[in-house]
Amino acid sequence: MSRVYITGKGIISSLGLNVEENLAALREGKSGIGKANYFRSNFADNYFFGEVGLNDDQLQSICGVSDEKELTRTTLLAMCAFSEAIQDAGLSATDVGSFSTAFISSSTVGGMCYTDELYTDANMKGSPSDYVKSYEGSDHTLRIIRKYGIVGYSDTINTACSSSANAVLLGAKLIKTGRVSRAIVGGTDCLAKYTVNGFNSLMILSDQACMPFDRNRSGLTLGEAAAYIVLENEKASENKKRFAEVTGFGNASDAFHPSATSEEARGPINAMRKALASAKLHPDQIEYINAHGTGTVNNDFTESYAFSNIFNKVPPYNSTKSYTGHTLAAAGASELIFSTLSMMHSELYPSLRCKEPIEEFDFKPLDCYAPNVNINNIISNSFGFGGNCTSIVLSKCS
Repeated sequence: MSRVYITGKGIISSLGLNVEENLAALREGKSGIGKANYFRSNFADNYFFGEVGLNDDQLQSICGVSDEKELTRTTLLAMCAFSEAIQDAGLSATDVGSFSTAFISSSTVGGMCYTDELYTDANMKGSPSDYVKSYEGSDHTLRIIRKYGIVGYSDTINTACSSSANAVLLGAKLIKTGRVSRAIVGGTDCLAKYTVNGFNSLMILSDQACMPFDRNRSGLTLGEAAAYIVLENEKASENKKRFAEVTGFGNASDAFHPSATSEEARGPINAMRKALASAKLHPDQIEYINAHGTGTVNNDFTESYAFSNIFNKVPPYNSTKSYTGHTLAAAGASELIFSTLSMMHSELYPSLRCKEPIEEFDFKPLDCYAPNVNINNIISNSFGFGGNCTSIVLSKCS
């Protein structure tokens, strides 16, 4: 089976418009969470958000699609990150348009991000809006396919918060089994009334910036982002910079509750164990964990419980959602990019706002920037609604 290497990465989030800007914010311990400037909602003043610092017109401009008025913010974010990823990997138009290149994306809200327009169009109130053809969950995928002439295998995944992690998992499987030479994988989600209202109804939004793994945590902070990773096999990547290797992955279903994991953390434990087994690694060989770490009472406790059951000594870990907020379908790919940056630069970033760690456990997340750290193996967790739990193992390229 072929090995799978990361050769390209692209991201836009509340931390910055590209990988370098995101890296600078992580190094500075600078959060992208604050009050929304562009998102309009009855709840906009009640909560904090991880909002990308551009309006839709500005996003259209940097994407070079200012004349395409039907593009949603979900799609615009995706186009920005996708473009950076393929440039970072040095992919030509022929590479992207090859039958041996797969494109697997993800989104939870898709085109429904323009919830008011969707409601008006669905109820045939007045003339159709500009977005009447843009509401599908796969709209951003299809528009990127058309823009870049992609003809290989394509898919759009929605497994809630584990969506883009599952895109990475599927892309890695396609490469390992020889079905494709290359896979461009990731996800996108923007802030939307649809999701904000939904999370508000679950009563798990915090009225302050999220505090992952703090005993006084009161809920999550929603963010928006898009992130894409280029995965390539040994032959396709032989003359390229290999940033990291995807050595393991595991997916497990907790199936305990629509929006919570079981107290025994069955899904998280099984996902991590499967990922470690497929990477042929012992837990003691993991040197950093990028935790799911949403800041909700249930998630942070059960993930900590899972750590205590898997590791004799819990390795350094953080929640980068404390920087970006929970970016839903973009979270898994974003956090894999952050993990790759940690490995590339031998550094770890603090988990923000954890002042009093969860008292039931004798370990806590990173609380300060750590340079000159040798990192050979990383595990990144993404746990979704319905108990869909995915863990990915990254290893330093040999």
